[in-house]
Amino acid sequence: MTADYTKVFQDADAVEKYESVTYAPDTYASRINERQQAYLRGLVTREFGDRAPVQHDFACGTGRAIRTLHGLVRAAHGYDTSAEMMAKAAEVGSVAEFHQVPADGPVPEPVDAGLPALVTMFRLLLNVDDAIRDRALAFAAKALPTPESGLLVVENHGNASSVRHLRARRHSGQRWFAELSHEKVAELLGRHGFEVVERRGFSMLTQSLHAHPLARAADAAARRLPGSDAYAVNVLYAARRK
Repeated sequence: MTADYTKVFQDADAVEKYESVTYAPDTYASRINERQQAYLRGLVTREFGDRAPVQHDFACGTGRAIRTLHGLVRAAHGYDTSAEMMAKAAEVGSVAEFHQVPADGPVPEPVDAGLPALVTMFRLLLNVDDAIRDRALAFAAKALPTPESGLLVVENHGNASSVRHLRARRHSGQRWFAELSHEKVAELLGRHGFEVVERRGFSMLTQSLHAHPLARAADAAARRLPGSDAYAVNVLYAARRK
């Protein structure tokens, strides 16, 4: 993570707000999280069958991805720079072994817990620079050395092809929040020997439109259309080693 982004979640109040306000019931973030949970559980069941994987959740935060897969993995390990985040994860019932990792330096080592493995990486890539993205994906490559080792699932919660992009340049043409394109995500993954095998979008709406019932109905209809993931704001990519 960047130094500023990392420092935000060293504060217990910021961590509490993230868990209890950002992800409060019926918020924009919690609605997307519910859709992601259903997709991720289905993906793991489909891809791994009766060979339950070990989950390595990098930048685990408060453990939402870990809680999503309770009962479908044989073990879970969470890695984060923030002890406060991991303490909150344990407090809210995330069943895993937690490992604090430094914000920079050598690529952290995944716990040697056997294969197959599932590496999850949520709400990280968008908010950090390429050096930190590369470090995170190098961790994933260590955990998944071959195509048969398992899957990597990463989140992009600021797709540059979405309607959110229309608000990205408001002040004299200056971009005022982060974006990542599908092409950039694929290029980042490719640098570390991964290829995208599946892509799924979870909302066509920006957060400001979430409260409007008609917009939510239109979003639900749009998400059922073939190819709509290309324009979704929030996207998950499942990738496998080449």
